[in-house]
Amino acid sequence: MTHAFKDHFSGHAAAYADARPQYPTELFDWLATLTQAHERAWDCGTGNGQAAVALTRHFAHVVATDASAQQIDRAFLHPQVEYSTAPAEQSGLDQHSVDLVSVAQAAHWFDLPAFYAEVRRVVKPGGAIVLWCYGFCRITPEVDAVLNAFYTGETDAYWPPERRLVDALYRTLAFPFPEIAAPAMYMKQNWDLSQLLAYLRTWSGVQRFIKQTGRDPMPALELELLEVWGSPAEIRTVVWPLHFRAGHVPG
Repeated sequence: MTHAFKDHFSGHAAAYADARPQYPTELFDWLATLTQAHERAWDCGTGNGQAAVALTRHFAHVVATDASAQQIDRAFLHPQVEYSTAPAEQSGLDQHSVDLVSVAQAAHWFDLPAFYAEVRRVVKPGGAIVLWCYGFCRITPEVDAVLNAFYTGETDAYWPPERRLVDALYRTLAFPFPEIAAPAMYMKQNWDLSQLLAYLRTWSGVQRFIKQTGRDPMPALELELLEVWGSPAEIRTVVWPLHFRAGHVPG
């Protein structure tokens, strides 16, 4: 059976590339400790390529794939990164050709049994796979309350069902590999209100809301946030805890 690609991001690929938060350097330092060899990594569901580019600090060559051609077209170029449009379940990679598979905020969209079969095919014996996600951001209690009401209220019905795997912090995600404990890590961005709003607009639930209702919920949200943010130009620290499923791929 062919698994249909559920595309929630191609329509706003440019905004996605501009507005998404950046992963911390220590994440990629940790990934490098999971494999003995560092010749080739596969960043699957690469989106804008930010994880793929960061992997080049430790891996000589990174293959970055995404099922969305629009995302690939907008990805960050790097001489060590080879981009291609391909579904997670059919990478086009050679057998036993990669040391590490990384999946940043994308595994919940995959046909996981088929993807895991592909991982077993392409990873070198003893290589590693790491999936990670980030859920709700934290700013201040007052701002968090407004965002939580927006997430669980007006846009709740418009989130794809796969999003619930992220809400569960990937704990309910099937993962058939011997697991590796991951250290606690966070993404942090210092943003003004306009930067936060640009990020919120990339949410798949917001985009589906706009498409299905013909109404943009963001202006009303902006007014609510202004009441608890202060000056729109004020910089606040936005924090996202990272959540991992990591393991070695048996030979």
